[in-house]
Amino acid sequence: MRRALLMPTLCALLAGASLVAPRAHASGEVDCRMRYQLKGWSVFYQTAKGSGVVTCDNGQSMHVVIETKGGGLTIGKSEIKHGVGRFSGVRDIRDVLGAYATAEVHAGVVKSSAAQVLVKGNVTLALAGTGEGWDLGIAFGKFVIKP
Repeated sequence: MRRALLMPTLCALLAGASLVAPRAHASGEVDCRMRYQLKGWSVFYQTAKGSGVVTCDNGQSMHVVIETKGGGLTIGKSEIKHGVGRFSGVRDIRDVLGAYATAEVHAGVVKSSAAQVLVKGNVTLALAGTGEGWDLGIAFGKFVIKP
């Protein structure tokens, strides 16, 4: 039941991100994507750490470290194993680095899927992933990408 409701929501979020985000290659932009994994927990305070690889269609690539921190009415433990992100508004791979604002409502048990759109200035990051764990709540915070 949860998966049946979640998939249309994921598709709507990602479709919305493509409408809001500027198209790659419009005025010198490059198309960058990220594959990542992330593992974390929350009990009012939410934290997760992971790593990934960002690749761009201009040949640039970079290994990155990911950290998320936040808080709210949240509890859980989760692991994203096959995460994918797509950046918009990027002119150089270093534009993907930095802190993105996050806000999320989440609920899941065992196998789950997630999607989220994050913003940092002119750069937008649409994330999607699958994983395992359990979680429940509302959280606000930041998603940080470091070299």
